[in-house]
Amino acid sequence: MGAAAGPAAALPAAVQGAGLGLRRELLAPLATVEPGAIGFLEVAPENWMAIGGRLGKQFRAFTERFPFACHGLSLSLGGPAPLDEGLVRAIGHFLDRHGIADYSEHLSWCSDDGHLYDLAPIPFTDEAVRHVAARIVRVQDILERRIAVENVSYYAAPGAQLSELAFINAVVAEAGCDLLLDVNNIHVNSINHGYDAAAFLDGLPLDRVRYLHVAGHYIEAPDLRIDSHGADVIAPVWALLAQAYARCGPLPTLLERDFNIPPLADLLAEIAQIRRLQAEAATPGAIARG
Repeated sequence: MGAAAGPAAALPAAVQGAGLGLRRELLAPLATVEPGAIGFLEVAPENWMAIGGRLGKQFRAFTERFPFACHGLSLSLGGPAPLDEGLVRAIGHFLDRHGIADYSEHLSWCSDDGHLYDLAPIPFTDEAVRHVAARIVRVQDILERRIAVENVSYYAAPGAQLSELAFINAVVAEAGCDLLLDVNNIHVNSINHGYDAAAFLDGLPLDRVRYLHVAGHYIEAPDLRIDSHGADVIAPVWALLAQAYARCGPLPTLLERDFNIPPLADLLAEIAQIRRLQAEAATPGAIARG
């Protein structure tokens, strides 16, 4: 790919409909679910690349039955240490081996000499824009595909010289990448940092959205939300998802649930709600994408 691409519409996602994050606790419940009940599954490649034996065979069986997307955890796109190009290549081999087209990462950092096992905020500065965009371009060069970056939740903004919104727009434009739009993260950040979630959504580069995430969170205090992925999606987040569909169209959307995983029937009910909102956005008279 070389240099960053100029302005362009997002690549259409290879996955469709309403998806679910695949967790080990769900392997058995999902084994008998027909692919039509779930549009696609998503995994962090780092959690599965080196898995062999029985679990590896189970995973392969799922990638043969369901469309998949991958959402990375460890590239540390904003980190100070050199980009781990060996990891990028290993991810590329994993994507190719399982026929997975859609790959995304977090717009954050998580390592220097070692891994933090958490996603830390990137300073919102022009220097950080250039640093992160160059690393995204390099990842895209190695993978030979355009990736998407996710707007993340954060709890402090050290050294900020730009707004979060300006930072995201600048990175996406300079890197020539797509956006993985997480509507729960917008809601969480809007409470924690005191901004209007709907206005923030409208200010994003919505023509670059590849697909979306929706999730639940933990209410720590009236002015503090924790992005836990451990609860049901709440009404304001569903409303924000509906607004995103009104602006972008009914793009593929993934339900994230990492902790306090309920019975599969409960997750399928939330997936059904995603599908209802997608269907409403697809009806005649809905606002066209762009």
